[in-house]
Amino acid sequence: MYKRILVAVDESFMTNRVLDTAIELAKASTAQLIVCHAIDETIFASRQMEMMLPNSVGKAEYKLRLGASGFLGKAADTARAAGVEVETRLIESEVKHVSDMLADAAEEWKADLIVIGTHGRRGMERFFVGSVAERLVRKAETSLLLVRGE
Repeated sequence: MYKRILVAVDESFMTNRVLDTAIELAKASTAQLIVCHAIDETIFASRQMEMMLPNSVGKAEYKLRLGASGFLGKAADTARAAGVEVETRLIESEVKHVSDMLADAAEEWKADLIVIGTHGRRGMERFFVGSVAERLVRKAETSLLLVRGE
């Protein structure tokens, strides 16, 4: 069935559900798992942001990376405890949308399935926030499993 599963996680309420789903699929198909988190640095790339907060941008980026590394490590520990071969990847870009970064990472790693959560936003909230999962459906070259929010 699947041999290489990329699971995209963030620090939302969906992370455990998405990770558990990917781990179960990996166990059932004896697949490798890569736990991936994308940091959207587009806000930091703005010249205006650097001018307004010259000493804060670098610190904020550092804290984002440090926090992401921590929860990626915990996710990998969870997968290993379940007997799944796992690696982690932190991806970031100042110019690409999160969905583009994830699609590129899946292609580079040769994933045959991407597992990602959908927060279930509707209406205006979805309009303003956007949907990484929805954009990924249009961009990804591989199969995609959406794990629905509550």
